[in-house]
Amino acid sequence: MLLLTMIARVADGLPLAASIQEDEQAFRDLQKYQSQAKQLFRKLNEQSPTRCTLEADTMSFHYIIEQGVCYLVLCEATFPKKLAFAYLEDLHSEFDEQYGKKVPTVSRPYCFIEFETYIQKTKKLYTDSRARRNLGSINTELQDVQRLMVANIEEVLQRGEALSGS
Repeated sequence: MLLLTMIARVADGLPLAASIQEDEQAFRDLQKYQSQAKQLFRKLNEQSPTRCTLEADTMSFHYIIEQGVCYLVLCEATFPKKLAFAYLEDLHSEFDEQYGKKVPTVSRPYCFIEFETYIQKTKKLYTDSRARRNLGSINTELQDVQRLMVANIEEVLQRGEALSGS
């Protein structure tokens, strides 16, 4: 299940849009992960891997960086990586089309919060089991995610250094 989605500018970690699981208990549980995601955004830079998976307890953060914007999703570790990355690619395509030219100039956090509607709709598509089966066959065409850097989120955040591809 896709639990938390955040979009941020890489240059300064400014959150641009977000969507979080809607029930109250899940929301409380996700606050820790939301805080970790914000810390991660502040550590990303131009040398960070453009596709990455970070393990966090029984969850996984997956992110992609495209054109200076990081698209991040938190999901259960059992959720298929290929689907998570396909979801992020979908978000990137739509977000870039709608807001790409405005990203460098905004200064207010969550300036594009209205994008949450699209995030929710897309999230529903990727979590529906029939859609997941259909997407699974499409995802065989996606590039292999084996080259993803996998690290533990706690290790990354405690190191106190920026993520880099080396």
